[in-house]
Amino acid sequence: MAILEVRDISKSFDGEKIINQISIQLHEGEIVSLLGVSGGGKTTLFNIIAGLSRPETGSVWLDGEEITGRPGNVSYMLQKDLLLSYRTILDNVSLPLIVRGMKKKEAREKARIYFEQFGLTGTEKKYPAQLSGGMKQRAALLRTYLFSEKVALLDEPFSALDMMTKQSIHGWYLGVMEKIKLSTLFITHDIDEAILLSDRIYLLTGKPGQITKEIVIKERKPRRGDFPLTEEFLMYKREILSHLEGKNVDERDVL
Repeated sequence: MAILEVRDISKSFDGEKIINQISIQLHEGEIVSLLGVSGGGKTTLFNIIAGLSRPETGSVWLDGEEITGRPGNVSYMLQKDLLLSYRTILDNVSLPLIVRGMKKKEAREKARIYFEQFGLTGTEKKYPAQLSGGMKQRAALLRTYLFSEKVALLDEPFSALDMMTKQSIHGWYLGVMEKIKLSTLFITHDIDEAILLSDRIYLLTGKPGQITKEIVIKERKPRRGDFPLTEEFLMYKREILSHLEGKNVDERDVL
């Protein structure tokens, strides 16, 4: 049984249909990517899953319970880390627990437990301006995890990082996900990133956006460090590019 199920979701704005009849599933511990061009409706779909927007048709289910239009059931991390500049990293990370009614001292103690696992030891009393981009994303991901330990929606969380930092944080991210088993839907328009991180990839193409292909990445986890250099990796990339070409999508828009 899927932990998260999206059933036949459609949505329009100002009379223009943005996404049409989208159905996807996320199973426990999976990382599933939505890969497509910018403006294809991925963020619209995430807003619906998060309960921030209601669909015209369709429904969203979490653990067998309908959560359509009900915010607060899954965590949502945007492209920017959105850490509060005037709060320490520990207080930033603790914030979701406090919002849910936990006392500040207790929230800090619970959050502090995860700092070593997320590679944040020593940053507890620092402020966001004192951290590198990669470390800020680690803190933002921990904050996201503490909001909901079931399902996280990550909207291009690594897109603002430089190439070397992104490569480093990809390896770190996969290691952390293996430990905490957080079920994750991941938006990206980066083909290599989708192949490297995902258990499955949904290709979202067209206007309105529709799921036109599902690709299962069979490479076992934890993945080899040279996986991006293998023929298997290139095979997945060729399959994706061939599909996008068949849908008249310029590959430069998703690289």
